[in-house]
Amino acid sequence: METFLQLVVNGVGKGAVFALLALGFVVIFKATEVVNFAHGSLVLVGGYLVVVTRDSLGWVGAAVVGIVSAGLLALLVERLLLSRSKLADANSLALLTIGLDVIITEEIVRRLGVTVPFLGEAWDAQPIQVGGLTLFRTHLVAIGVGAVLVTAFFLAFRYSNWGVAMRAQAENREAAALMGIRSSRVTATAWLVAGLLAGVAVLFIATQDFSGSGLSRGTHSIALAAFPAAILGGLDSTAGAVVGGLVVGLTEALSAQYISFDFSKSAVFLVMLVVLVVRPSGLFGTRESTRV
Repeated sequence: METFLQLVVNGVGKGAVFALLALGFVVIFKATEVVNFAHGSLVLVGGYLVVVTRDSLGWVGAAVVGIVSAGLLALLVERLLLSRSKLADANSLALLTIGLDVIITEEIVRRLGVTVPFLGEAWDAQPIQVGGLTLFRTHLVAIGVGAVLVTAFFLAFRYSNWGVAMRAQAENREAAALMGIRSSRVTATAWLVAGLLAGVAVLFIATQDFSGSGLSRGTHSIALAAFPAAILGGLDSTAGAVVGGLVVGLTEALSAQYISFDFSKSAVFLVMLVVLVVRPSGLFGTRESTRV
């Protein structure tokens, strides 16, 4: 039982990070109907800037730089590339993000070279003993930070002008434009928020407690594991992103312990496939009815 409880805590800790990343996928999709496959490269950029600035700025200052830079890069991608391709369909723009992801990822990996630095200096590899349980601070901090950020996001999404505009645009873009909602501002803010969430997530991903390795190409692969979380929760559901992140985190932790570590990576996608067979729109996704 103690092992199971420990796995649940670890899984929820990882799930909190996946939920932040999945929210990034969802908020961009709701604003633009585009799947941003460059999300993993935003994670790498944020982590890389933490590495190159922490000696001069300290860990806290470097973390702020990394988070803000990831957000600004996402904003630049939207302003310089996607906003200038208004006539392109969503599939073409998704392919554009794939190409951008390859370029950015390869450049960051080239710059890192053989170094695989860890980023969680403030909490990494500092376990806490509670009875017979060994709790990792990385997971506990991730749960706390995730809870605060997700709560703040939902409050903003529900009550702020941006949140109202986002929901209106997601419901009917043309009607929202007729009501005076500036689509470009909503979309740009969505990309900025997604980039900021990616910058926060990398501080937990590139740690010994979370991944067992530092910032590397593997960090990019882990970040993309949030895509199944967004899919199984529903690409147009912010609540689904949180639930999907927790499901992915728990699935990975439990299957690694009770089946095998190698299978845990496949188990996430297996769960996604099962959910899509039962509910093609995801657990909380909106089913669209089309009149023929």
